[in-house]
Amino acid sequence: MFASLFESQMSLVATFGILFAFFATVLLLWKWKDKLPRDLGRDFAVDGKMSAGKPRGAGFLFVLIFIAAALLSAPFEIEWCIYLILVAVSMMTGFLDDCAEHPWGEYKKALLDLAVAVMVAVTYIHYNGTALNLLFLDKTLELPVPVFAILAVILVWGSINVTNCADGVDGLSATLTSITLVSFYIFATLTKQAGTFSYITLLFIACLFGYLWHNAAPSQMLMGDAGSRAMGALIAVTALQSGSPLLYLVFAAVLMIDGGIGLVKVALLRFLKIRILKKTRTPLHDHVRKVLGWSGMQTVFRFAIIQLVVSAAVLYYVSM
Repeated sequence: MFASLFESQMSLVATFGILFAFFATVLLLWKWKDKLPRDLGRDFAVDGKMSAGKPRGAGFLFVLIFIAAALLSAPFEIEWCIYLILVAVSMMTGFLDDCAEHPWGEYKKALLDLAVAVMVAVTYIHYNGTALNLLFLDKTLELPVPVFAILAVILVWGSINVTNCADGVDGLSATLTSITLVSFYIFATLTKQAGTFSYITLLFIACLFGYLWHNAAPSQMLMGDAGSRAMGALIAVTALQSGSPLLYLVFAAVLMIDGGIGLVKVALLRFLKIRILKKTRTPLHDHVRKVLGWSGMQTVFRFAIIQLVVSAAVLYYVSM
């Protein structure tokens, strides 16, 4: 009797946490938007100048609300607290860059992302080991610690940066991130792995919806690097927590392709002097708007539809 009563109370607290995350984000972003730095616009992005003057760095606020909601409503566990700290670090590096008079250099941000990635990998291995579930082969591999650590670092670093690069159209990156996180939550539920971190993922989704209330086209504010880097870090942690981190390749496929093509293109040119995709603008969301003539809204909806179809197909396979 007492156990069922306790579980009922915890369910009420969890429900309150989700509602708090959404409504607090909507209200506090509206109230404090004038305290955020202003966007200067981007010279080379399609319609980049249209964002000039808008509040930027909303990610600073909704990530803080997310952390507060998790601390108030989720059962305390040291592991997820460490992850929240690392997500906050990713957010702060982005926010300080948003506020800087001169943007931080690429290598400085890359090294900071690498530090976060290493800490996530160390934390995950310490608490969970190095088992890798190969979903489509129905096998589980126990990888050597160095191998798993390297793969985890690549996942986290890559996720932070491709998500950051995919942020450039009103509502796009937050919508795609929401779909990705919902996909991982459904996967955890179907495979009976849903736990505290799955609930924390729902809190972050609620905050993203609160942000989208203001960011849906035409946007009133922008998340900046503070939001996009935090989103990328949380997606990577969620992928690791699923036990099948390779699912990142399908559940975050559109984010990865949209932001990743540009990273690969620049890296090949800068370090190997190899030019690829000369007629393709990057990120890909700029290409479809400039070359194919898609509107911003069409870009968001079509990219979201593609990701929904891919995620639904994989989740259907898992459910059978």
